[in-house]
Amino acid sequence: MRKHFGTDGIRGRSNAVITPELALRVGQAAGLAFQRGDHRHRVVIGKDTRLSGYMIENALVAGFTSVGMDTLLLGPMPTPAVAMLTRSMRADLGVMISASHNPFEDNGIKLFGPDGYKLSDEVEVSIEQLMDEDVTRRLASAARLGRAKRVEGVQARYIEFAKRTLPRLLDLEGLRVVLDCANGAAYKVAPEALWELGAEVITIGVEPNGFNINRECGSTAPEALVAKVRELRADVGIALDGDADRVIVVDEKGRIVDGDQLMAAIATSWHEDGRLTRPGIVATIMSNLGLERYLEGRGLSMIRTAVGDRYVLEQMREGGYNLGGEQSGHVILSDYATTGDGLIAALQLLAVVKRSERPVSEVCHCFEPLPQILKSVRFRAADPLSDTSVSAVIEAARARLGQAGRLVIRKSGTEPVIRVMGEGDDRDVVLAVVDEIADAVSHAA
Repeated sequence: MRKHFGTDGIRGRSNAVITPELALRVGQAAGLAFQRGDHRHRVVIGKDTRLSGYMIENALVAGFTSVGMDTLLLGPMPTPAVAMLTRSMRADLGVMISASHNPFEDNGIKLFGPDGYKLSDEVEVSIEQLMDEDVTRRLASAARLGRAKRVEGVQARYIEFAKRTLPRLLDLEGLRVVLDCANGAAYKVAPEALWELGAEVITIGVEPNGFNINRECGSTAPEALVAKVRELRADVGIALDGDADRVIVVDEKGRIVDGDQLMAAIATSWHEDGRLTRPGIVATIMSNLGLERYLEGRGLSMIRTAVGDRYVLEQMREGGYNLGGEQSGHVILSDYATTGDGLIAALQLLAVVKRSERPVSEVCHCFEPLPQILKSVRFRAADPLSDTSVSAVIEAARARLGQAGRLVIRKSGTEPVIRVMGEGDDRDVVLAVVDEIADAVSHAA
């Protein structure tokens, strides 16, 4: 069991869970863990726009420099940009200070290895062990302390990198795009990249003040984007989250397009162009059964993993897939990125739209999603899923859904909650079985 790290780094309430003392220990422990060889070691640090980012950044710098690592500060940058720059700048380690789509009160620390990939569970456990040790004797001598400096020009490097993921002769001329940057990490780079590619860009969520990240904007609250697309009769709306590793799209009719539909559209195009490295994609247990059936109809498979983009990526690397993601909008295109990249995923979709000369509503409505119902149920029992009466209800529900539906039941890793997701062709049946299971869980002794 890991004490600090979750499925996406360390995350919690700023100055309560994510304290300067914790960040200092993360810097020292991670710095020691990634000092391999006699060269001068370096770490790159990016952040989103939360007020607490200043505090955590300075504490991390103190930790890394105290163990002899030079620290390069990138400023506000998307998570995928930090992963890319870790590789590009030959850093030994990359750090992103962000709590992704959470409100400003939260923050987090994500770590990337020198290859730009998130760390394995084993490496995170070794860092946790170092965090709990007294490392005083392993601190650098006065002459070998690390240096820290802010790096200029990194935004331009990422913008150029993102643009080069498109075919050379393809641009976005003629597209009116409404872009919502969630007052987060991409508020500068995303509008600039789209404008340089020729699009007409109308921006919202590009005025961060330390408090408004993800507040009534971004991929988790796309209502403002929907309204703006309809008002301006735009061709497409694009909503990123606070650290820009996920994206949600709004078509020209004002309808929301989730990650499942994005993956379907990109997979179809890449399959036709022979760009899929394997005949299929990787998604999670939460992706809609409609997506799976759609892909099967085109001779493509869908491998499911546990919830979390890191598990999707692990399966992609193991199986040799170059497209995967989550319904929430994490879309991983491993030809270009080592993690979910909202901007690059959006660019790949716009490339499909431009080449097909069809509106977004046609390109992105590949399948009709099956009714999917998710309920989060608080429980009192130690382990309600081991209760025989709950198990009986679950088995009866699976039998009732049969081949026409799917049931996913999982326990939250952070709170006493069981998440019950059901989907199938008949919405009334799905709703009934989900309600029955939720009732059984809540009354388990």
